[in-house]
Amino acid sequence: MFAHLSSLVGGLLTSAVGGWGTFIGPLIIWLVKKDTMPFVDDQGKEALNFNITVGIAMLALVLLSIVTLGIGLVIAIPAGVIIAIAWLVLTIIAGIKANEGVLYRYPLTLRLIK
Repeated sequence: MFAHLSSLVGGLLTSAVGGWGTFIGPLIIWLVKKDTMPFVDDQGKEALNFNITVGIAMLALVLLSIVTLGIGLVIAIPAGVIIAIAWLVLTIIAGIKANEGVLYRYPLTLRLIK
């Protein structure tokens, strides 16, 4: 549960500088507990993969805006809002499921860390 919800705390604390803190909490929890707790290993990787995927999507939107000299903001702003709301909702759902002991899988997530 903490692997999922720590991304919320990290995101809030680092929101002024791009929200890069969403990776830190899940990464630390996964690295510390991956060898001793199989459930935390699985859910830590899942939380980390999801936050990496969201980070890649947001970076793509920023690059779209830069490459199109601001015209891409017409797409980037609404898409960014949708992604941010989905990130918040899915992270809370994952934390609740993990607290219940259920293996949760985020939808549309790149499985980069296996």
